[in-house]
Amino acid sequence: MAGLDPALQAHLEGGLTSVCHAWKITRKDGVYFAFTDHDLPLSFEGVEFRADAGLSARAIAQTTGLSVDNTEAVGALSDASIREDEIEQGRFDGAEVQAWLVNWADVSQRWLQFRGTIGEIKRAGGAFRAELRGLTEALNRTLGRVYQKPCTAVLGDAQCRFDTSLPGYSVTLEVVEQERGRSFSWDALPGFDPEFFIRGRLDVLDGTGAGLFGLIKHDRVIGKRRVIELWEPIKGDVGPGTQVKLLAGCNKQMETCRLKFNNLLNFQGFPDIPGEDWMIAVPKTTGTNSGGSIR
Repeated sequence: MAGLDPALQAHLEGGLTSVCHAWKITRKDGVYFAFTDHDLPLSFEGVEFRADAGLSARAIAQTTGLSVDNTEAVGALSDASIREDEIEQGRFDGAEVQAWLVNWADVSQRWLQFRGTIGEIKRAGGAFRAELRGLTEALNRTLGRVYQKPCTAVLGDAQCRFDTSLPGYSVTLEVVEQERGRSFSWDALPGFDPEFFIRGRLDVLDGTGAGLFGLIKHDRVIGKRRVIELWEPIKGDVGPGTQVKLLAGCNKQMETCRLKFNNLLNFQGFPDIPGEDWMIAVPKTTGTNSGGSIR
């Protein structure tokens, strides 16, 4: 077993062992959870591993080469550890997972047995089952440039380079009225034209839903109300008084990039790429056809 601590290996070869497993789950927001299947808590690397979390794991399938290591973690849902509403909100999606084999009698004897991320999570009967994916999982992703007429960048990312914090492209305000976490309305949003936020984002800034966001489907004026509707509801508490931020939308078109954001130099689309009809065009002497002969 590669990287196995010599003292732990000697302990395992001794026949009578005192080993257990320990897991640490670190979410993308920095919050972490630590568990062990030992009957008492463990502490190492500055982390306290809880023994009462009801978390267990199946055997880890590890391989050589580029095959994906994988396993599953199974546990109970509780307010004190992993909560059902946080799974529903996606806070554990892609979280980093580390799993150790530890000598509970001497925690300095330990082996980092698995490192990866959380994949699919299933919930049923007050419990959860999480798929754990190894580091080689990232090598299965298809990478490469997509050539298309619309822009392939996300507003404000490293390719787009647009500064979304510039005045006039976002607004922070309190929720006044909302329906099922999907439709939000205000008396008015002065300075922002109707449909300005279509394809933009609504970010939740405080409360229990802080860190969640939704993509904006509609931005309409209904009567004297400005109504923002999301594609999917926010899966958290966004009641009146919650601070949210509306970010301008981008429809990925070259004209929008030039006129709305003044960012044409960073446009990542190919507006002049030929369409599918061009691929099957045949020469002809009449009409407009780029494949015709010149006379």
